Amino acid sequence: MTQTAAEKVNAGKDVLIFDTTLRDGEQSPGASMTLEEKLQVAELLDEMGVNIIEAGFPIASNGDFESVQEVSKVVERAVVCGLARAGEKDIDRAGEALKGARQPRIHTFISTSPVHMKHKLQMDPSDVHAAVISSVTRARNWTDNVEWSPEDATRTEHDFLCACVEAAIKAGATTINIPDTVGYTVPQEYGALIAMLRSRVPNIDKAVISTHCHNDLGLAAANSLAGVAHGARQVECTINGIGERAGNAALEEIVMALKVRRDAMPFETSIKSEMIARGSKLVSSVTAFPVQYNKAIVGQNAFAHESGIHQDGMLKNTQTYEIMTPESVGISKSSLVMGKHSGRHAFRNKLEELGYDLGQNAVEDAFRRFKDLADKKKHVFDDDIVALVDDEIAGGEGVLKVVSLKVVCGTEGPQEASLSLDVSGERKSVTATGDGPVDAIFNAIGELFPHTADLQLYQVHAVTEGTDAQGEVSVRLSEGGKTVTGRGADTDTMVASARAYVSALNKLVVKRRKSAPEALKVS
Repeated sequence: MTQTAAEKVNAGKDVLIFDTTLRDGEQSPGASMTLEEKLQVAELLDEMGVNIIEAGFPIASNGDFESVQEVSKVVERAVVCGLARAGEKDIDRAGEALKGARQPRIHTFISTSPVHMKHKLQMDPSDVHAAVISSVTRARNWTDNVEWSPEDATRTEHDFLCACVEAAIKAGATTINIPDTVGYTVPQEYGALIAMLRSRVPNIDKAVISTHCHNDLGLAAANSLAGVAHGARQVECTINGIGERAGNAALEEIVMALKVRRDAMPFETSIKSEMIARGSKLVSSVTAFPVQYNKAIVGQNAFAHESGIHQDGMLKNTQTYEIMTPESVGISKSSLVMGKHSGRHAFRNKLEELGYDLGQNAVEDAFRRFKDLADKKKHVFDDDIVALVDDEIAGGEGVLKVVSLKVVCGTEGPQEASLSLDVSGERKSVTATGDGPVDAIFNAIGELFPHTADLQLYQVHAVTEGTDAQGEVSVRLSEGGKTVTGRGADTDTMVASARAYVSALNKLVVKRRKSAPEALKVS
């Protein structure tokens, strides 16, 4: 008898990685991304080996619909998933958005816990049970790849949870996700819940069980791995663990825990772990969410050793204090053996080593900026190149471009900025004052390009060490309900600030001009 896809997964040792950075991750307050940034992240996830990419919640907004639609077009290998509540309009909207996907999946959900059914849905259990069946059945009209989730599953009564899971599978669900929506459970509890479902639901072998754990108690990764140990074969996670409230299980933690501790958890993923650091930096950059220094796997201190005892051990054998190598997650500690005399060929090779595949014009622009950087810095590190190229990508083509900047600042005011911008091909210059050099720069930009956007975030961090390090600046602007993030990098933090602000304004211009789809009507 031929095995179904779910039965094959359940019989093997592969754990599917379901990345929801573009959906649950983006729901983190302030983490919204532009369409262009979402496509960047989606393409990287696809290249990294993610099995399923949850691209958005199509009915939530026209922007989310378009994001799922466009991600569906660019993703070549992964399944592209759209989220939908149990209503018909939600499901049909998701189905429409996924029409261009090579491998579409609809992920539909409804709350099943007593507190959610009573206060959120105001529905009886019998009505919820009926909605499970009708929603999965409708989703199957669009695709044979349907995932169903009982929201707040870890606080749901077991008898009702089993009945709903059985009904969802009978209606055609091929993946059953068990969310710890509020991050309340602990590993032994969550593992036991997965084991209970496997023993009590008669048709559970017809579906893949998935985990979706939130990190409110700092246990998201541990709970997810407990689920895998008890039979789950899909883990829902995000890059850097971003997500609502305290976030989600972190993809990098799940992948490396399974890779490093195969002795305890004999499972595999399809993730190219050497791309983890690059993915972390990209998501941190586009969301302007910094990665905490002591973050597992991708934090700045994850492979740093300051204690004398630790340093002595590392010099003798790296395995004394490191359970994985920096290279295994794509972190290189070596500085570039390159400088102002390096040629284009060597530079292109370095870009390829760092995982970039740029067109000829983009390489030329990046090479020119590399030469400028090499003239300013004594040591050029891989992270400098990453920041330089990401800044080039973030700047892109736009209405505005920084031509020149001169800043006067110090203890005696007023601080002033003399700025020249290229505005739609026309050179414009102004000198403006402000309460500090950054305020003066932003005031100057506002005079040359009047706008009503509010500054919501201004953030600076050093790309590498030393007084000659590049400063990477993130700026978030909001205008008329539209939020964008701009980035800029330069050894001069003021120049980086101007570039970041201009980058954000260019994105706002695009959003203003873009004709939105017809407003969604929900009755």
